[in-house]
Amino acid sequence: MPFITTNDGTEIFYKDWGSGQPVVFSHGWPLSADDWDNQMLFFLRNGYRVVAHDRRGHGRSAQVDEGHDLDHYADDLAAVTAHLDLRNAIHVGHSTGGGEVVRYLARHGEERVAKAALIAAVPPLMVQTEANPNGVPKSVFDDIQAQLAANRSEFYRALPSGPFYGYNRPGVEPSEANIQNWWRQGMMGGAKAHYDGVVAFSQTDFTEDLKKISVPVLVMHGDDDQIVPYENSGPLSAKLLRNGELKTYAGFPHGMPTTHADTVNADLLEFFRS
Repeated sequence: MPFITTNDGTEIFYKDWGSGQPVVFSHGWPLSADDWDNQMLFFLRNGYRVVAHDRRGHGRSAQVDEGHDLDHYADDLAAVTAHLDLRNAIHVGHSTGGGEVVRYLARHGEERVAKAALIAAVPPLMVQTEANPNGVPKSVFDDIQAQLAANRSEFYRALPSGPFYGYNRPGVEPSEANIQNWWRQGMMGGAKAHYDGVVAFSQTDFTEDLKKISVPVLVMHGDDDQIVPYENSGPLSAKLLRNGELKTYAGFPHGMPTTHADTVNADLLEFFRS
């Protein structure tokens, strides 16, 4: 399997398929590059080179006990893009992966990047603070960590069975396959990485990062996102970006790249080609 070793000695797994303009995918917490299977196959068929890596401590990457913060996540992404010498790339990030893309662009510059897309992404800031009064109370994230520590496997069944994919909404038919695949990906990763990652995705403030980005960015967010609430995320990110476009999806859940893959893929393709 293809791996790179970062400057701090962490082995990062990646997939690299096809040729053409690169599309680089950054996954959400606590999943892996496998969460992009649908998108990678779709864009491969449409003539793109598709790349995705497992974040440190996630999936097949090394289960190190340090570096579970957005600076390291961004540096690891930069290491993958440099190793593969990706240029004119389009970066797509879902949830925590959206934060990873934003921090990567702000921290490492846009020389290798043409465009970016943020899907149900965590920026600008999830947690409630004095400056962010409409954010999610910190107690919610403390409870997530407590559930992880108590029974990670059980929690990784409950989250996709309910709010992640919107399967707790009236009239929505749950997909047992999606639930099991979510659980599989989560349990592949390391408990320490996932525990620390809760702080990383919830307490990192991306406000200044967003202001630095000048490439075109498509911000895609469902207005029924129960994980990263719409009002305090997508619209605010689009306003902070110099060249941001907000696309709102009525009734779409947090896991919209899976539950509404056809719509998401079509809109991404239109944005890529525009």
